[in-house]
Formats: sequence, C-alpha cells, structure tokens
Amino acid sequence: MSKLADFNELVASPRTAYVRGDWPASYRLLSNARSQSELATADLNLLGRSAWWIGRVRESLEISEEVFNRFQDADDAQGTARQALNLALPWLIGGNPVIASGWVSRARRILQELPECPEHGYLIYVDAAFALSFGDLAPAREAAAALQEMGRRLHAPALKAFGLVISGLVDLRSGNTVSGFAQLDEAMLPVLAGQLPPEWAGDIYCNVIHACHELADLHRMRAWTQATERWCEQFPGEVVFSGICRIHRLQLLSLEGGWESVEHAIEQSGAELVGRSNWVAGEAFYQLGELRRLRGNAKGARSAYDRARELGTEPQPGESLLQQAAGDHDAAWAGLCAALAGRDRLAGARLLESGVGIALELGQLQDAERLCMQLEETAEVFATGGIRAWAGRARAAVLIAASRYAEALPLLQGAAREYAGLHSRHETAKTYELFAQAHRGLGQPEIAAADEATALAIYRELGALPDARRLTGATNPGGLTSREVEVLACIVGGSTTKDTAEALFISQKTVGRHLANIFTKIGVSSRTAAAAWAHEHGVQARR
Repeated sequence: MSKLADFNELVASPRTAYVRGDWPASYRLLSNARSQSELATADLNLLGRSAWWIGRVRESLEISEEVFNRFQDADDAQGTARQALNLALPWLIGGNPVIASGWVSRARRILQELPECPEHGYLIYVDAAFALSFGDLAPAREAAAALQEMGRRLHAPALKAFGLVISGLVDLRSGNTVSGFAQLDEAMLPVLAGQLPPEWAGDIYCNVIHACHELADLHRMRAWTQATERWCEQFPGEVVFSGICRIHRLQLLSLEGGWESVEHAIEQSGAELVGRSNWVAGEAFYQLGELRRLRGNAKGARSAYDRARELGTEPQPGESLLQQAAGDHDAAWAGLCAALAGRDRLAGARLLESGVGIALELGQLQDAERLCMQLEETAEVFATGGIRAWAGRARAAVLIAASRYAEALPLLQGAAREYAGLHSRHETAKTYELFAQAHRGLGQPEIAAADEATALAIYRELGALPDARRLTGATNPGGLTSREVEVLACIVGGSTTKDTAEALFISQKTVGRHLANIFTKIGVSSRTAAAAWAHEHGVQARR
C-alpha cells in the first residue's frame, strides 16, 4: 500500500468519529495524523472544530484561522465566508463580542460579492443576535422574516430554524411570551433532527435557556436544561455545552437547597468555563457570590462578585444586598441605581424588588413606590410566574411600610404559591417573613409567630445563617449589629478609620456612622474606652 493510501486510511477513522460526535477521538486521531503529514483543508477544519468541542479553545481558534487563510489563498470565497462565520461563533459564545464582530465584518465583506447562498442566512442570524443583545427589536424582527423566506427558497432547515429563534426571542422581549415560546419550541425540531451544525444548534439551546432565566420562567428553564443535557449525552466525553448546562442546572438546584455542595460545584464549573464561555462563567461566579452572601461569607461573596464583573457580568442585585446587610445603605442604593440605568425593562426586572427593599430601609418611600410600579408594569407585560411573584411581594412590602397590612396579605399568598411551585425555598422563607410583619400589624401575634417559625425552619435547613440569626434575635454584646462588631474589632486591632474602611470595603463616612452608633450603644465616648469595653466582652481584634 502506498504512503498516500496509508495516510488516507489514517484520516478516515477520525472523520467517522467526527460525524458521530466523538470529538475527543476525532481530535486525538487527527492530531496524530497531522504530526505525520499535512492535513487537507477539510480535515484541518475538523481538527479545529473538534478541539473547540473538547475545550481546547485557543488551539481551535488558531487552527480555524489557518483554515480561513487556506480558503482565502485558494480563492474559495464561499468557504472563506463560511469559515469567518464559524470563527465568529466561538468568539461570541466565549464572551468576546468585539472580536466576533470583526469576523462577522469579514464575512459580510466577502458575501457582498457572492450570489445568495446559505452563508448569507448565517450572517443575517448573527447580525440579528447582535441587534437583540442591544435591545434593538425592529431589525431583528425583519431579519427573522428574511431568514424564514430564505430558508424556504434555499430548502435550508437551518435558516428556517434561525428565523424561528430570532422571531421567538423578539416576541418574548416584546411581551408576547406564548407566541415566543411556541416559535422556540418549533425551532428545536430541525435541531433535534440533526439538521444544523452542532455548534450552531448548541448556540440555539443556550439562547433559549438564557431567555427562560431572564423571564424567570423556571419551569421552562428546567425543561430546556434537561433537554440540552440529553442532547449533549449523544456526544462522547465532556464538551463545552455540557459545562454550560451544568451551570444552569446548578443555578436551579441552588433554589432548592444543598447550598454547600452546590457552592463547591459551581465554583469549579465556573472556573472550567473561563475562556470557553466567559458570559456563562460570569453567571456562575455571580451565583457563587449569592450562595456565599446568603450563607454569611461576606468576604467570599465579594470576591466572587468581583470575578463575575471581570468576566463581564454585573453582580447585581447581590452586591448591593451585601452592602445593605453591612449597613452601607447609601452605597447599596447607588450601585443598584447605576445598574438599573444601563438595562432595558426586562433585564432590569431582576433588580427592582431589591431596589424597593433598599429604598424602604432608607425611608425613601417615593423611590420605593416608583420602582414597585416599574416592576408591576413589567410583570403585566411579560406575565411569567417568577416576575409576578417579584412584583406581588414588592407591592406587599410597600403596603406594609404604609401600615396597610390587610391589603398585603393576598399579594403575599400569591407570591408564596408561586415560589412554592418554583421550588424556590429561600424566596418562600422571605415571603413568610413579610407574612409575619403583616399579621403582627393586624394584631395577630400567634399567626405572626407561626409565620416566623416557618421562615426560620427554612433558613436553618438551607444554611442561611444571617437570616436565621436575624429571626432568632441572636444578639452580639451590647446589642451591636454584626457590622458594628466588625468595625469594633478593627478598632481593637489599632486600625484607623481609613484602614477600617479599606478592610471592610465601606466608606470612611460609613465607618464614622458605625462608630457613633457603637459609642452610643455601649456608653463610651472614645476609641480607647471602646477598645477596653470590647476586651471585657470578648470582641477579638481583627488582624
């Protein structure tokens, strides 16, 4: 047998492995073949795509650029445009829209000179996805219609699916949720039938799950996450989309409990996705921060929020809630308002209830009412169970603050039913706390005590230590808050106001306010006297 025949036999096996989705085998065998001789462009392309699937992103992109250059050198305009779009996709999934946009621009320039072909449809799809990311619905809607028409003309199921996906996402963001989800369901038929390249099919799955999460439609998010996991199971070994699914599944599991195991798993999974899908990795680190905040690990939460921000995810409302718990209400309010200013109506929905709570604690009743009305309007437009629950509980909190306790009860009952149906246990406990406030305001202390007992049982089972301590009235010496104890511990250790502010990540003004409260509560008038009191009452120096 000739050397050429031997080599052809050598690359036949990885080609077969690629077709069946065995990317680890395809990568291994093609890498071996490449070490022996130069690969044909088609085989080199398979090597690059296999490398991406198994998480070797940098190597994949380098190989894919070499394939792009080969197509260009061969004057294969259609192949060059296709490869530019195939390069744009991993950059987009990886969380690098600027570089992705550069490859899209290259594809656009090449396709302008070509007669209509499927690659034009892929370009329209990517352009529409960019438009949607900026909240620009009109061009996305036009693109959806163009894609479906082009799909019919070219007999291309992938383009029809793209058109349904874009049309569905536009409808969802417009408040037509029934129509939107129906189109997304229909778009998945050619995906399930294997009529789309797997990378692009995976992108559709991710877009659908992200839409469910944004709309707080957790029932659908669970269903789509399970469907995506089943889709991933057809591919041997660990692939990029498996890691993305794992993050979404852990987000859902964290609603139900098991925080300790979820915290460890989501930290590990998030770290593994860095460089592969930075925007999902950012979501993972935000969820990690939330778990740490709720479990009482303020320092760990802050670190996770910082990592999320580095990866492009704004860590709100968690960061503001962490600042609020530390007594830094002004920073909490400022941070939340800044985040809301950069989001559209749907993207801002998740922040509004927290904003209502912070505004009420600051005594800013007009701001609380304004944010509550925004959330109610959002819930009326999108009408998903999760957003309705946020809006109902926010309105109940505003009514309780106005001593309109009876009016708050039916809203809380609706929110409690919704959260129970969503298996969202911490949110259920928070709702029972508000029940307790309303019943106490109505002169029903026994019912209020039962409500608090229900909330406390859930908090304890979850390991929500700050919430449990707050409800049990567990007090620090002298009636100091936990943050005041931290400030006092810094003073005992000899820290200045500036040092204390830096150590606790709060402003010097806030440190001064805490010190004034401490002096008043323990009956002293100097730092020296406060330090002596701290030694007597077991407050250890913070080093």
